[in-house]
Amino acid sequence: MTQQRGSGFVALLTAVNCFFAFPSAAAMDIPLEVEQLPTITAQSPGAVIALPPEESFAVTCEAKGNPEPEFRWTKNGQEFDPSLDPLLRKEENSGTFVIPNNGNLTEYQGTYRCFAFNKLGTAVSQEIGFMVPKIPKFPKEGFDPFKVDEGQPFILKCDPPKGIPPLQIYWMTMYLQHIEQDDRVSMGLNGDLYFSHVEEKDSRRDYCCFAAFPKIRTIVQKSAMSVVVSPRKSESPDGANSILQRKPSLLTPPGVRSEAVLVKGEDLKLECIAEGIPTPKVEWEKMGHGRPEKFRLENHGKVLVVPGDEQDVGGKYMCKAKNPLGEVVHYFTVTVEEPPEFLVEPQSQLSMIGADVVIKCSVSGSPQPVTTWSVNGVPLQETLSANRKIFDDTIIIQNGQPSDSAVYQCEASNKHGKILTNANIMIMNLYPIILTSDGQEYSAVEDQGVMMHCKVFSSPPSTIFWSKDDSSELVTGPRFTVHDNGSLEIHTIEKGDTGQYTCLAKNLEGTSAIDAMLYVKDPTKIVAPPQDQSILIGTDAQLSCLVEFDESFRGDFELLWQKDDEEISPNNTEHSSRYFLEEGVLHIVNVSHRDQGEYRCVAKTPVDSDAASARLIVLDVPDAPQSVVLSERKNRSVKLRWVPGEDHNSSITEFVIEFEENKWQPGSWRDLQRVPGNHNSAVLDLHGHVGYRFRVYAVNAVGAGPPSKPTERYLTPPAAPDKNPENIKIEGHLPHEMDINWEPLSPIEHNGPGLEYKVSYRRQDVEDEWKEHTVKRHSFVVRNTPTFVPYEIKIQAKNHQGWGPEPKMVTGYSGEDFPSAAPDDVAVEVMNSSMVNVTWKQVPKDKLHGHLGGYRVNWWRMRSLLHSKQSQGERHTAAFPGSRSHGTVSGLVPFSEYSLIVMSFNGRGNGPGSKAVNFKTLEGVPEKIPVFRVADVQKRSISLAWTPPLEPNGILTGYLLEYQLINDTEEAGPLQRVNISKPDTTRWHLRDLEPLSKYRFQLRSCTSMGCGSIVSLESTTLETSLASVHTGISSQGWFIGLMSAIALLTLVVLIACFVNRNKGGKYSVKEKEDLHPDVESQGINDDTFCEYSDNDEKPLKGSQHSLSGGLKAEDSGDSLVDYGDDDAQFNEDGSFIGEYAAKKEKRASAEIKATAQTPA
Repeated sequence: MTQQRGSGFVALLTAVNCFFAFPSAAAMDIPLEVEQLPTITAQSPGAVIALPPEESFAVTCEAKGNPEPEFRWTKNGQEFDPSLDPLLRKEENSGTFVIPNNGNLTEYQGTYRCFAFNKLGTAVSQEIGFMVPKIPKFPKEGFDPFKVDEGQPFILKCDPPKGIPPLQIYWMTMYLQHIEQDDRVSMGLNGDLYFSHVEEKDSRRDYCCFAAFPKIRTIVQKSAMSVVVSPRKSESPDGANSILQRKPSLLTPPGVRSEAVLVKGEDLKLECIAEGIPTPKVEWEKMGHGRPEKFRLENHGKVLVVPGDEQDVGGKYMCKAKNPLGEVVHYFTVTVEEPPEFLVEPQSQLSMIGADVVIKCSVSGSPQPVTTWSVNGVPLQETLSANRKIFDDTIIIQNGQPSDSAVYQCEASNKHGKILTNANIMIMNLYPIILTSDGQEYSAVEDQGVMMHCKVFSSPPSTIFWSKDDSSELVTGPRFTVHDNGSLEIHTIEKGDTGQYTCLAKNLEGTSAIDAMLYVKDPTKIVAPPQDQSILIGTDAQLSCLVEFDESFRGDFELLWQKDDEEISPNNTEHSSRYFLEEGVLHIVNVSHRDQGEYRCVAKTPVDSDAASARLIVLDVPDAPQSVVLSERKNRSVKLRWVPGEDHNSSITEFVIEFEENKWQPGSWRDLQRVPGNHNSAVLDLHGHVGYRFRVYAVNAVGAGPPSKPTERYLTPPAAPDKNPENIKIEGHLPHEMDINWEPLSPIEHNGPGLEYKVSYRRQDVEDEWKEHTVKRHSFVVRNTPTFVPYEIKIQAKNHQGWGPEPKMVTGYSGEDFPSAAPDDVAVEVMNSSMVNVTWKQVPKDKLHGHLGGYRVNWWRMRSLLHSKQSQGERHTAAFPGSRSHGTVSGLVPFSEYSLIVMSFNGRGNGPGSKAVNFKTLEGVPEKIPVFRVADVQKRSISLAWTPPLEPNGILTGYLLEYQLINDTEEAGPLQRVNISKPDTTRWHLRDLEPLSKYRFQLRSCTSMGCGSIVSLESTTLETSLASVHTGISSQGWFIGLMSAIALLTLVVLIACFVNRNKGGKYSVKEKEDLHPDVESQGINDDTFCEYSDNDEKPLKGSQHSLSGGLKAEDSGDSLVDYGDDDAQFNEDGSFIGEYAAKKEKRASAEIKATAQTPA
């Protein structure tokens, strides 16, 4: 339809007029909207064969045209109307009819042709043959036996019936056994069975020829034929059979020459079957060429086959049959013919009125085909036209008019076939009709291409132009191509190409135009592609794919995953159980071997796509080795070979060979040997008298794979032992005995029955003879030995087969006794308040009576230097392994008097102790104060009370008291110090404090060596009113009575706990200290006090502790805790494993609890 345009469009029309041109005729696909001649679109093949299994047979003829075509048929050249036959089913709006297989098909057999016509003309189909095959049958006939003299040639005729090809012939017996064929007996191309000469074994009564017709699924059998071979009688006196030899002659083909006609494309088959004795051999040759380049011989060389695609198949061929007595030849002249074939096929054409139309139909074939022309199905000579001329194979229509429009048929035929074609000749003038819809929208991405369509039909053909945004300028340039079909292709799209494009079509009859809109989008791009991965089998894998795309495609964007070019679909049952997609990530659950492969991420929008691939490699332990076999079998060795299994993407690092024996540990597999992963065999050294089985497994970086199947059992003969016992130990548990123990040979190392051990020993330090004993156990005791003297020992294995190798000699000592002397010159050097260095003179070797284990130092505290009274304290022990003359003792209590002794020890035990040496430790710093509390709180003062340290570790010189204001602020007040020089002071009153303020107090006790650990507490001064109330209440009689009752009740509870503990109850140290408070602590019973902290490193800043809380007494610990008695034990290497032993001194500390009073 012609459309009106604005001034830009008019300018464009003006611009294109100077370029307008048109051809006289063109071949075109005419749209159905335009009136046109009929065109046959579908038809049955040249032959429709009515095969028995089919229910019906369609004879097809379909066509298009405008007006819609009608159909008529001819059968064998006569008019045939399928609609008049009630048995035939006619398709609606179609020329096709269907013949039912109702058992009466022969009446429809014939040659059909379809004519599709409308008011403009008629199209004609190829001839369609409908064939109803008959069931082929051999004639019923009986055969007399064929009698043939031995050595004579013979031919059994088959003469198969005719039927639908292909035909296949077989010679068999009545029992369906194939007749054996060879150089002497073979079947010809015609199906006959040829005997070059018969032999007595050829006699049989059931020679049957079977003819098979696969297309109709039919096999027919000829009546059985009997052949009787008469033996040839010899003229020699002994009457032996004798067959005379003779030169060859041809059974087929007859004569010396023959001609063969071959249809082009078919295989050439030439046959020569000769008779003679001995059986002749056949040779082939193409005259002047030797053998053809492509050929094959069949039927034992008697048939030459040249493929149909071979060039120059025609020519002269020769076959030659020869034996030692002579030869015979035959010459073939092969002529190649071919069915008709179009060299130039007539083409449908659309021409403008007044133009000349040329229709050419050139055909080849052999023999030369006969060509006939028809117009609308009527022979050309029966139609008249003044402007139509015929020149050989060409028709020319001069000054064509619409009335000359018609369907021209060109048909060519020879004896090998017939071909027909229709050429629709349309002569008309028509303005441009644009078949592409107006206003189509196209989307494209940058740097890619786009094709915008403008399909036009017109006569004469139109010239197509494109413009943009209603501009008068044509779209031109290297990036723009207007194709012959009118489409505009834009290469390498740019953002500026967005806009409205106009397609203009013009010919002499008029002008038409449409618009199209182009949108340029951002390209789809995978910015983070999936990465190659190697992953363990059974774990989970994740493949990610991050994509950027144009936001306008949000609803149309699609992200797909493929594995090995097959899409992974969540709807797939196999995939849905282990594959799932989540935000562009492909999750593979429980990876298996079948998951290995190439994964492809495909990002798609309606206009473009991007893809990226990654390979997933699944790692697994190796498969079990295969084909494990034994070779090179010897008495004590065998070679094992195997074929490695699949390594599953991790190279095999080693193979482990295991064995199982059936005598000592049947069913138990043990390692025998390891070989590198690049080996596939190993020589195994074996023990005697063992029934072995072997298997192999492979190891890679993932782990060990499954084992192979075990080998057959391999039994080695008995042999003498290969080795002697190892790990011989000589021990002396008693002074006059020597225990010899060794690691016995494992059962598999016995190498045979009757294993025993020969024990040989002699003294090393004197001249002595070897003493020998044979035992079956793996220990032996030598009695009545001197104490701790050296011996040489040998142990040799033997069995019924003989002795093991010469044993190695080891040295050991007889039994030890206690050391008989104590160390001399024991001296003590005091290092500091808790450590001393002890020296001594070593015990002589001859007094040790054994291997020296070391020296032991025992010490005990006698008294504190603060008191004159002595008491035996708990005893402590320290051991110093090896040969040494000094040791350091630590953990002593400062300012104390101690006593110590030194003794040696060996494997038997301790020797006598040295004379006791007394020493005194230096003065140290005191222990932490056990009790520190608030005794009284007033508006501007606080009273503090404490108990002295349980261990002052010296002479107390006084106390250091520090306090600091720590209200809830960032800054703390200045640190105030009070030096209390009187050591017996246990209470201090601080004045001039701030009312209602929080303070921290820290207290340490001191000696001349310094001050001990800090004990601290916090407390808050009171307001005036609270202080007065506190004073008033404490003076009331009822309050004093209440406090007395509480004290009495507390005393009763304490007594009950004390009684219960004395009955055997177990209590912690803390509970003991609660039940036995310090004397000074019992005297402090003020009502108000605060808890303290024993954290030495706590900063002097604001703390949020409450005024009420518990006060814990510090536990006092000894420097050495809970050690064992003097008879401490030592390991075999002499290291000390003893424990300090003695009762700890009890120390009491008090814990006083109270509740701070606060205003109501």
